[in-house]
Amino acid sequence: MVDDNYEFGSSQGFPSGQDNREEYRLTARARAWLWIESPEPDVEVQDAAPLECQIRDISARGLSLVSSEPLVLNSLLMAEISLGHKTQRFRLMVEVVWCRETGQEYLVGVQILESDETDYLEWMDAVATALTES
Repeated sequence: MVDDNYEFGSSQGFPSGQDNREEYRLTARARAWLWIESPEPDVEVQDAAPLECQIRDISARGLSLVSSEPLVLNSLLMAEISLGHKTQRFRLMVEVVWCRETGQEYLVGVQILESDETDYLEWMDAVATALTES
């Protein structure tokens, strides 16, 4: 699969066989960068060291991703998402809703939160466009 190849996801491979999302989701080779620690007040978010994760699938309201570290449930994190084929990164606020160990990695589910000063509306448009192209 190439970076800009999206398709409807399936529930195979989800923790405990559960998929609680009410929306269609897309599978894609995309990346997420999560800031698991807040930077000091005078430090730009871009200057702090993010955790890079591979995204398993996306929807308008959430992401399933693979992380090298466990993430704390209910934590609110700043994220940047790249859909692979586009140069734009979407800055989003996310909440960790589940995290499960899978050997040496962790499967993590995050919910995208509507928040001022993020790219929430642009993200919604990008996912809608990807859905119509698949």
